Amino acid sequence: MEYKQEELKKGIKFHTINTKKFKTNLIAVFLTKKLDRENVTKNALISAILRRGSKTMCSQEEISKQMEEMYGAGFDCGLDKTGDNQVLKFYLETVNDNFLPQEGQNMLKDSLEKLLEIVFNPYVENESFKPEYVEQEKNNIKQRIEGKIDNKARYALDRCIEEMYQDEPYGLYRFGYIEDLENLNGNNLYAYYKELINSCKIDIFVSGMIQDDMNQTILANENIEKLKERTPDYVLPRDLNKTLPEKENIVTESMEVTQGKLILGLDVSVDKEDLRYEIAIYNCILGGSANSKLFQNVREKAHLAYVAGSSYLRYKNIIVINCGIEIANYEKALELIHQQIEDMKKGEFTEEDIQDAKKGIVAAINAIDDEQDTGITYYFGQELSETYISMEEYKNRIEKVSKEDVLHIAENVAVNTVYFLKD
Repeated sequence: MEYKQEELKKGIKFHTINTKKFKTNLIAVFLTKKLDRENVTKNALISAILRRGSKTMCSQEEISKQMEEMYGAGFDCGLDKTGDNQVLKFYLETVNDNFLPQEGQNMLKDSLEKLLEIVFNPYVENESFKPEYVEQEKNNIKQRIEGKIDNKARYALDRCIEEMYQDEPYGLYRFGYIEDLENLNGNNLYAYYKELINSCKIDIFVSGMIQDDMNQTILANENIEKLKERTPDYVLPRDLNKTLPEKENIVTESMEVTQGKLILGLDVSVDKEDLRYEIAIYNCILGGSANSKLFQNVREKAHLAYVAGSSYLRYKNIIVINCGIEIANYEKALELIHQQIEDMKKGEFTEEDIQDAKKGIVAAINAIDDEQDTGITYYFGQELSETYISMEEYKNRIEKVSKEDVLHIAENVAVNTVYFLKD
């Protein structure tokens, strides 16, 4: 797998992942914009509107028809909150030209042009998105926002983050807010779309067996030609050296649930970006694997949780502990979770624990190129944080982590927020 990147224009990058491992090409376009309360709902709505039609494919049905004619190509879009940024994501997967039944076709070029048209040349009527599409997608977004309580585990995680980052961008809900939908219409949404396209960070990825002239192909594309240079309006993750909280914020919420959701948000304070490898090992030992302290001690031995684990969110430099528990076990479970955090500070973990964590992380890195989308996600994550490192070097950094390194991280971790969802 060979990765290259090129700046097409200021703020617009083209990335290629050349690999012979797949019979498909995967193209992705990412629009990155900093999170803010004023525009979070607009961005969510635009990500949905763009899939409804483009200049020459004026409906969702027409897009689907075109995909079918391209040997069943797959088109998808989504929306992520990555650090203090909102990312609008668009994907198109097609059969590689080498596996087409007829010679002389250039499916990669055609696919690239189709996806760029969907994102950068949407279907409009008189300088307005089609009102019917806007109203339908407003209703879909409203239902999605209202339905966020349906997935209780996800809801609890979002609420813990919201409490940790009150009045800060990262605390915003990625799909926005119902009260903001009312005043949005085809005209003002299209006006904002043009502002978004001229100010956001744009990253275009192609993964697969790629021709040498792809750079020339994309530079000649009319939708790329019309894009302006920009100083991208996004936020680099620099939330490292924090003042650790002296007191935990305890939040309890009641809802009709059969299982309690206990979420702990932990701040990590470090003085340099490179320590993320040590934090990854720390998290793996604490709760990031089936051999972890949380899984073994809280779930398996004490039987206080159905689910017990942790995740490292590197863009905000926090660790989130997630437990599904019997509501009556709240105090016991919380005490035992705190004990695992304290045991890490005391160095009560072994070299075997460290080696198991390293094996798990290295296995995950080795699996990155098993799927085209995970390869794209890996390199986009580096692009978004401006930390460029090969997978081999990443594994080398992981292998170099010592017990002293992990202990240093443990000493700089503190619980910020405890969130409990109960009946």
